[in-house]
Amino acid sequence: MAEVETQARRWGDSLAIIIPKDVVNSENIRPNDKIRVSIQKEQDLSDLFGRFKTKKTPQQLKDESRKDWD
Repeated sequence: MAEVETQARRWGDSLAIIIPKDVVNSENIRPNDKIRVSIQKEQDLSDLFGRFKTKKTPQQLKDESRKDWD
């Protein structure tokens, strides 16, 4: 089983995803094969960071929060 991160693109009135060639080859996927796709949308944190008034970038805030993890 392969896990792939890809981007949905418009295809007429629908959306489509592309399965990368290396995954197609490794999983031996052929036209008309039945495959199972699990969809999980990535969370957009831009709204969260848009509420805080700070001069630090989101990356600087993440780095500061992680410095004591070790």
